[in-house]
Amino acid sequence: MMDLEWVGGGVTAPPGFLAAGVRCGLKSKGRDLGLLGSPRGCAAAGLFTTNTMPGWPVVLSREILAECDKVAGVVANSGVSNVATGAAGLAAAKEMSSAAATLFADLWGSDERPALVAQTGIIGEVPAIDRIRSGIADAGLSLSEDGGPDFAEAIMTTDTVPKSRAVRLEIGGSVVTVGGAAKGAGMIAPNMATMLAFLTTDAALTPDAARALLVPAVNESFNRISIDGDMSTSDMCLLLANGESAVAVEPGAESGRRFAQALAALCEALAVDLVRDAEGVTRICRVDVLGAASDDDAVRAARAVAESPLVKSALFGSDPNWGRLWMAVGKSGARADASRLSIRIGDVSVLETGTPKPEGKRLAAGPMGEPEVRITIDLGLGDGRAHFWFSDLTYEYVKINAEYHT
Repeated sequence: MMDLEWVGGGVTAPPGFLAAGVRCGLKSKGRDLGLLGSPRGCAAAGLFTTNTMPGWPVVLSREILAECDKVAGVVANSGVSNVATGAAGLAAAKEMSSAAATLFADLWGSDERPALVAQTGIIGEVPAIDRIRSGIADAGLSLSEDGGPDFAEAIMTTDTVPKSRAVRLEIGGSVVTVGGAAKGAGMIAPNMATMLAFLTTDAALTPDAARALLVPAVNESFNRISIDGDMSTSDMCLLLANGESAVAVEPGAESGRRFAQALAALCEALAVDLVRDAEGVTRICRVDVLGAASDDDAVRAARAVAESPLVKSALFGSDPNWGRLWMAVGKSGARADASRLSIRIGDVSVLETGTPKPEGKRLAAGPMGEPEVRITIDLGLGDGRAHFWFSDLTYEYVKINAEYHT
């Protein structure tokens, strides 16, 4: 059986998907509008920001998924998020969806299916619908099976590089492909409030199966990263399945297990790509919490470490100040016992069952200065475990966000 094989193409790596990315003038430069879809139509599932003040694209796309078995695809823009824009913003989001749906139907000679909407950028500005409508028309002329990279570029905001990946696997003797693109460099925090992510596959999935497979993949990847601890108003992760391969995938069956493995690997890779491109980043860190009383406790402790400004500042300064890790575990709400706590930075033990190692800080200075730092915290209480990826807190991060609107 074929192991997972990483391939190029991103969201258009799965056969039957077409994409484009164009410039319509919502940003001062670069591509800022993308189209992604399949002539066959797609079963779809989505997870959305848990922010209680979401943007209109989140509201509208939730409604579409609740009401429709199939969608034509997605239209996305960067530069303007369409959040806090009142009735005019809702009308713009609906018109954006309608224009894309009509274009897809006209191009492919199919019944009109709805188009999901994703928008990211500045809050409080109504998107220029005339520019968006023109951009949708231009993107329709550029739709291509090679358009994945352009689509990934069109959804970028403060990202410095596009994030695009794809993986191929074998299920029941047939080849299935899963592709993806994601954006996000700031306002990154767990609980599906991290970014825009678009996942595609030629597997045959029902909407319920797509959601059942998407939830654990997101929980172990996009919900295990943190850049600044702030929860966006616009973010979503969408999975589109066009069934081109005719390989039916069912959660709980061997087909579902194999597909889940590929989807999890893809989401983890894209999630780490987001952290590597965090605003102002100089180094990133993976913290693993082991020996927790439960997995939930492990998540609490790992999240507290990943979101601590003091830990993130120490990461920036290559400072092996394990006292900040001790502090973060203690404030997390996870069950902990100081006499059982152990901490390693890289391969260096700095704390063993509550007792500091005499040479720990000196020896840990080296691994703390690596581009990718690994921290392991063992609570010594049980079998619970979890990990988080996070970035450092830098002068450049502050500068970028101080000047974001100007």
